[in-house]
Amino acid sequence: MKETQTENLTERAEQKDHLQQEHTGETVGTSFCNDAKMSMRNVNVYYGDKQAIHNVSLDIGRNEVVAMIGPSGCGKSTFLRCMNRMNDTIESCRIDGEFILDGADIYHAKQDVVPLRAKVGMVFQKPNPFPKSIYDNVAYGPRVHGLADRRSDLDEIVEVSLRRAGLWEEVKDRLNSPGTGLSGGQQQRLCIARTIAVSPEVILMDEPCSALDPIATAKIEELIAELSENFTIAIVTHSMQQAARVSDRTAYFHMGKLIEVNDTKRVFTNPEHDLTEAYITGRFG
Repeated sequence: MKETQTENLTERAEQKDHLQQEHTGETVGTSFCNDAKMSMRNVNVYYGDKQAIHNVSLDIGRNEVVAMIGPSGCGKSTFLRCMNRMNDTIESCRIDGEFILDGADIYHAKQDVVPLRAKVGMVFQKPNPFPKSIYDNVAYGPRVHGLADRRSDLDEIVEVSLRRAGLWEEVKDRLNSPGTGLSGGQQQRLCIARTIAVSPEVILMDEPCSALDPIATAKIEELIAELSENFTIAIVTHSMQQAARVSDRTAYFHMGKLIEVNDTKRVFTNPEHDLTEAYITGRFG
């Protein structure tokens, strides 16, 4: 019995090594689209001497949800963070290639990252509400960016954002209560409300449900479907089931390379690349 298990493990390890050596070519599938909101071309990312992303090119369409999947350390979160210049805060990080948002290079020397991050918002893995009231959490961005001149305008933005995040009915009678006093799932929806309050065009989500229970996760997934009617969304997730439920296309990363991008249904039923199939079927990852 033990010999059989050892043989199986050895066989899987050999398959993994073979597949890793096999991938030397271009990304397969449909990396590009006709109505791209964001276009990334020939992206390479380095942390010091270590290369984390290798020559990745990808479009994300207008009002499309693209899920990025792959083993831990494959580069998907690094790539996502490049899309609103979050990696600028890491001194050792160097980025080559193009990130184009509506025809404009977001890494242009004259690009101010503050309005960029309002336009390309980020929702993180763990809910991070400010130590402020529910109201002030949502109102913070509009105040900073001067989006509301009157209190009534600010009230409307807060209400609309909380409604869009599916949280209004749960908190409308306690807007002055601390945002940190909400449950984990409510805090994550509050962070989403805070993100959309500044009227972004793209929402980036880095494993937004990994710290949540199944019920809260289901609410976030329903919310993603609703938000895609108005926003372009890119989501990194370790859950292949979640990727299958919420996305239009799925991008599979492996060892810093973009292996395959295809219609989500195809990725999970008939992947085009052997590496994708090996990951989907649990042969490694």
